Amino acid sequence: MTCEITLFVNPAAGRGRGARAALPAASALRAAGYRVRTIVGQDAGDALARARAAVADGTGALIAVGGDGLAHLALQAVAGTDTPLGLVAVGTGNDFARALGLPVRDPAAAAHLIADALKASRIREVDLGRVGERWFGTVLASGFDSRVNDRGNRMRWPAGRARYDLAMLAELAAFRPFAYRITLDDGAVREVEATLVAVGNGPSYGGGMRICPGADLADGLFDVTVVGDCGRATLLRVFPQVYRGTHVDHPRVTVYRAARVEIAAEGVSGYADGERLAALPLTARCVPGAVRVVGP
Repeated sequence: MTCEITLFVNPAAGRGRGARAALPAASALRAAGYRVRTIVGQDAGDALARARAAVADGTGALIAVGGDGLAHLALQAVAGTDTPLGLVAVGTGNDFARALGLPVRDPAAAAHLIADALKASRIREVDLGRVGERWFGTVLASGFDSRVNDRGNRMRWPAGRARYDLAMLAELAAFRPFAYRITLDDGAVREVEATLVAVGNGPSYGGGMRICPGADLADGLFDVTVVGDCGRATLLRVFPQVYRGTHVDHPRVTVYRAARVEIAAEGVSGYADGERLAALPLTARCVPGAVRVVGP
């Protein structure tokens, strides 16, 4: 492996934690004998172009310092290549890092782990989801949760997580189930009224909400969680269980497993790793071993 490592930094992650976390990450890697190059893009497109250039130039690893949004961007640069990905997770959600068993909001611990793992060649292959040309590591979300994201993204006040709490209350007030058409890789088509459909490569989204608790990053399959038609009162009772993953025991919740999933519903967007993809219909494929990750 080349001795040059690239830090891919989002300075705005976690209200500035990205910029602060880059310093201990760089120090730990330099102390381990690596030459460290840092890239920070002017915007998402520029950042991705710089990350792809670093991969094409043969960097020894791409280390994403930020949250799930930057991890998602980094995946677009390294998926399908031999370049390993490391995560210094300092964002708001950090769900991909959680799924990989990496430290969260502890940049020094994450950086030392990455340095040690690179020295010991502790690199493993994990699955990714793919929708068109976009890769994702955690969950493709649609339905109630994506409507909350849509509304929150349109709001200018308040800042941070409180914006999405208010968006959730507004969506609850206007809540209605969605008519979904779900096609799994066995060819079976399911037409259901559902609150949400989540296609999980990893188990969680939204900072630890275990919407697909049984999802495994290395089994070549998605877990598809379908929360059926339920009223506001039921939704309010079931939703807190998502943090423990026990919502899957509710009679209104069904979980399928498939390598290819097509979901369609009118007026619903799809979000992957917290990033908006497009309006449904969308087709997701699970690609085994699509990315090499540095980890424990």
